[in-house]
Amino acid sequence: MANYSTSEFKGGLKVMLDGDPCSIVENEFVKPGKGQAFSRVKLRNLMTGRVWERTFKSGESLEGADVLELEMEYLYNDGELWHFMKTDGSFEQYAVEKRALGDTEKWLKEQVPYTVTLWNDNAINVNPPNFIELEVVETDPGLKGDTAQGGSKPATLSSGAVVRVPLFINQGEVLKIDTRSGEYVSRA
Repeated sequence: MANYSTSEFKGGLKVMLDGDPCSIVENEFVKPGKGQAFSRVKLRNLMTGRVWERTFKSGESLEGADVLELEMEYLYNDGELWHFMKTDGSFEQYAVEKRALGDTEKWLKEQVPYTVTLWNDNAINVNPPNFIELEVVETDPGLKGDTAQGGSKPATLSSGAVVRVPLFINQGEVLKIDTRSGEYVSRA
């Protein structure tokens, strides 16, 4: 795999560090008045999800990680594994462990495409789409004249996630949710 110099570091770049594939979250180039320039890099370990900061002297390089990011459709959960299928026409299926799923578990919906990161042909990370439409399974009824400035209430969605929604939302409605922040966007 290719080596990347500190001058080529950018957000989203996948590199190998300490034997694990990592993704660069943030890269800041620092040129102090005295001394050598360096890059302050925030990395996310794709195996564990841990995020940390590390500095690299100008001119250092890291090996590129041999990871594939594929779009796959969520199929089903068999109790201990979550199954995804490639959408490129090959219909190849991959079983994903809970560790690789992480917080994405609360945004799973059948027949929705997710970005699955593969390393050595094993799924190590699953990212949901930025917005997903889910049905409200349970919420308290909103009362007319409840607030003056528009309040919010908790609502349980069909995937099991709990989000804050406006008071006018009722049970059975389908909502558009931002998966990055876990916030209500609009009715679908």
